Amino acid sequence: MTLWDIRWKDYEAILRMLGDQAGVRVSYLRGILEFMSPSERHESLKKMIARLLEMYALEHDIELVGKGSMTIRKREKERGAEPDECYFVNRTARGFPDLAIEVVLSHGAIDKFELYAGLGVKELWLWEDGTLHVYRLRGERYARARKSHLLPELDLSHLARFVEREDQTRAVREYRDSLRARH
Repeated sequence: MTLWDIRWKDYEAILRMLGDQAGVRVSYLRGILEFMSPSERHESLKKMIARLLEMYALEHDIELVGKGSMTIRKREKERGAEPDECYFVNRTARGFPDLAIEVVLSHGAIDKFELYAGLGVKELWLWEDGTLHVYRLRGERYARARKSHLLPELDLSHLARFVEREDQTRAVREYRDSLRARH
């Protein structure tokens, strides 16, 4: 559901009203307010990407602080988002996350690139049509990248091969084993 001409103070009031237990994700971009209720498939995909990324970080001794879909917002930029997953990479969890991950099964009214660029998120990863696409913030816009700048050794196409597996635990174990074999 999308609403237009919503003031920032109304957005904040809605967030307070929904609280932490709501099963709805809320995005806000300069007066546009979007509500999304994630499907089971959406949640399975985002969770699998998170589990695989976290396994990669463990296997490579990378400091990764996951914050899930925490609300990040910037009043002066009139932006607020609840990414599917977000992370701080090799630093303490202060300010805005370095990485936001979004699973795209359908497109809403809010431009995710404009939204996250205004929040200063360094990398935006989009899972769409079976592929993990990486976008790196350059100035005030995202540019498509072949690999992650935050995790330059990560083979994204290799990770992507495990995302749509039914058995999450088995897939994570197989991914771990494949990472160890590559070393």
